[in-house]
Amino acid sequence: MNGILCTTEDTLMLAPGDVHELVRGQEQILLERLMPLVRQQNVILDLRHVERIDAAGIAALISLYACALNAGRDFTVSHASPRIEEILALVGLDHILLSHNAVPNSPSEPRFGRPAA
Repeated sequence: MNGILCTTEDTLMLAPGDVHELVRGQEQILLERLMPLVRQQNVILDLRHVERIDAAGIAALISLYACALNAGRDFTVSHASPRIEEILALVGLDHILLSHNAVPNSPSEPRFGRPAA
């Protein structure tokens, strides 16, 4: 389920390439696999393959965020489609969850770059 795109000393960027919908029935799989990770390190969840999200998927993202926060870690999502971004904005989570500045420098470099602007 999880493809590691990039990693640093304390941040892991994951892309669940086999998950195209974050909906009821699939959210538990995401939680089971990511909950241990967000307790141990910062996690950026790449949603480029996710086409749909529902209330259960949103609840899963909130649970992951809360777990990370309680562990003193960061949890964000990146590369969300415009539709997913719109849904997260509608429920007020865009400013909390969306990461627009965590971009891998290259597939071979295990760090993140920040845009100048």
